[in-house]
Amino acid sequence: MSKIIEGLLYSESHEWVKVEGDIAVVGVSDYAQAEMGEITYVDLPQVDDEFAAGEEFGALESVKASSDLYSPVSGVVTEVNTALEDAPELVNEDSYANWLIKVRMTNPSETEELMNADSYKTHINE
Repeated sequence: MSKIIEGLLYSESHEWVKVEGDIAVVGVSDYAQAEMGEITYVDLPQVDDEFAAGEEFGALESVKASSDLYSPVSGVVTEVNTALEDAPELVNEDSYANWLIKVRMTNPSETEELMNADSYKTHINE
């Protein structure tokens, strides 16, 4: 069974969010990385790029497939996990420790649209 962490928020497209003040730390769920298999490439945006909630911000590529990443919240990218450029497999090793981007939220109330751990568990078991 996939690891789901209490206290994080989850999107239907399998991104997770950890809220730290007005910053959203965004990663991909354990379920998503397991479904993809061995991740071979991570395509991430640049610092200062701006995205609306639901907008594509990058992609993960694996031996099996390529999967787009969607921003769970609106805002401006403040930090990108550049370690993943050289070691994309870190997402497979621990998808919660190896976040993708940090976003300064322009509308923090959007997090109310995301799922908590229990709702996400139900979502992936449907």
